Amino acid sequence: MIGAAYLAPEGLEATLAEELRRAGAPIAAWHGRLALSPAPPVASAWALDTWTAPREIAAPSVKAAADALRAMQRNWQAYNIDHHRRAALIAARLPPVKARPLVFPEPAPTGHLGAWTLLAPDRLLASPTKSSPFVNGECRFVEDRAGPPSRAYLKLWEACTRLGDWPRPGQECLDLGAAPGGWSWAIAALGARVTAVDKAPLDPRVAAMPGVTMRLESAFALAPERVDWLFSDIIAYPARLHAMLAPWIASGLVGRIVATLKFQGETDHDATAAFAAIPGGRVMHMFHNKHELTFFWTNPSVAAAGIDPVRIGEARAPGSQIAKDDLQRVGAVAGGIVGGDVGGEDQVGRVP
Repeated sequence: MIGAAYLAPEGLEATLAEELRRAGAPIAAWHGRLALSPAPPVASAWALDTWTAPREIAAPSVKAAADALRAMQRNWQAYNIDHHRRAALIAARLPPVKARPLVFPEPAPTGHLGAWTLLAPDRLLASPTKSSPFVNGECRFVEDRAGPPSRAYLKLWEACTRLGDWPRPGQECLDLGAAPGGWSWAIAALGARVTAVDKAPLDPRVAAMPGVTMRLESAFALAPERVDWLFSDIIAYPARLHAMLAPWIASGLVGRIVATLKFQGETDHDATAAFAAIPGGRVMHMFHNKHELTFFWTNPSVAAAGIDPVRIGEARAPGSQIAKDDLQRVGAVAGGIVGGDVGGEDQVGRVP
């Protein structure tokens, strides 16, 4: 019996297997990059997608397979590694599900989506529920190939899409390890103000964008300050990143944190667990991460107060209007806010 299935990022099957072993979810077999476990589903940072209710279904014919899927629900995505002709015939009998690239900041899909695969020509594995709203966990965008100085902006786009929020006009942001400026470009393009911190300079095109300020210094030497968003794509060992972010989280001066955990050599699962244990935080492997995870944190005081970060950004935007009692509430809860460093970006043209 298969209790859960976990889709590994390409090339990170061993990393996912070790995470699942530590979580007490043994892998009985692999089906391509899909790890099949007899144990109930567990939280996984490294899985692109988790099939949470898989069931094996006899499929003696194409029609029988499609009928079985349609009897459960309407929308399905396929994960195909073999039996491609038969899988295509089954898919043709199902309502089409197109993995259309998002135009950022377009929200993530909200429609219910299940997943299926052919374990054998006459045997389906289907899960009507899964963890990712994206087909096979792949969050794709209509890319901007002219503006940003690197492809790292796609990680920020995906992080904001998965978070369901992004910097708004008038909000204050810090971008740590910013050079050459892919994340700063993405933040400024949204109309927010961003202070880019790095020992290396920004790409001149990014530095000239409205709302961008550059500080040529080490991110590790910064004391916590009031910002709506703190972003970090620094190349640093996760333990050092944890030590850097801890004072920011403890200060209560930052509304949200989005930071990349970069692993050099072996995966540090203990460091991952330390980030996951931070109250209000979570870690996940996004489609645009490499041997990396992304850490998300939201100020719990702001979340508990129900403060709308969009409105707080509006309060800071020139000429905007917001009720006086809202401003007083924001100030009382969050002090008037929501809530060797090297730029860690993938240069345009670099081979991944």
